[in-house]
Amino acid sequence: MAEIPIPNPPADSGPPPSSAQSRILAVVNQKGGVGKTTTAINLATALAATGQNVLIVDLDPQGNASTGIGIPANQRDSGTYAVLLDGVAPADAITASYVPRLSIIPAETDLAGAEIELVTTEGREYRLRTALRDPALAQYSYILIDCPPSLGLLTLNGLVAADAVLVPLQCEFFALEGLSQLMRTVERVRQAFNPGLTVQGIVLTMFDRRNNLSDLVAADARGFFGDQVYETVIPRNIRISEAPSHGKPVLLYDYKSPGAQAYVRLAQELLRRERTQTELPQ
Repeated sequence: MAEIPIPNPPADSGPPPSSAQSRILAVVNQKGGVGKTTTAINLATALAATGQNVLIVDLDPQGNASTGIGIPANQRDSGTYAVLLDGVAPADAITASYVPRLSIIPAETDLAGAEIELVTTEGREYRLRTALRDPALAQYSYILIDCPPSLGLLTLNGLVAADAVLVPLQCEFFALEGLSQLMRTVERVRQAFNPGLTVQGIVLTMFDRRNNLSDLVAADARGFFGDQVYETVIPRNIRISEAPSHGKPVLLYDYKSPGAQAYVRLAQELLRRERTQTELPQ
């Protein structure tokens, strides 16, 4: 599996993104089907429910985050492609969702060609970071970037733009091997482009208490990564799987389901972590 191509940063790349306004989290895993987009939309919804203004940036050409909060493809006239490659201001590409305090920059169909077009674009690694510095986005407490399930230039843009990385980790056999590769990539991005980039946390997803393998993967992850692994785990839950087909986060589809309640707890734990990190002496 190819890793992100990381050249030397240009001399005029500027300082890393500031977290003084919005807190920018990249939701990343190079493996598909691990609950990455599900985590992005449901965590964003749960954060919005706490009173935070939240923006999702759908950086995945599949556009599942956009679909998952009810933005169909025919309503995505301007989105992340336009922001990255056409110079459209992000504020002009935002679509409000029916979830109070939650908006999205959707992924339009043209985003499928962005990886190729970015290769020859000046400052290709910094396109998203530059865009998200727009003062018009200061109204959002959190910006969650849903990255593609690959380690290419779109994901690199997400990592360079972010203050921190949130990693959904599926409770299955090969998960830790892929996570180690991702952590190496995060370290390379930190060294080359974004010295302030940190790992906000690792979220165990698709956890099945009836399956010994889930317990083994969770134990291995906690043993290796320690406190970086969230206490909250996201269970396998049919309601989580059903919700996207209705264009709804699971919190709106079935708030009382175990999956929805797990994302409520995840948002609460994330906010506690954020407060703790803010209070730590610099």
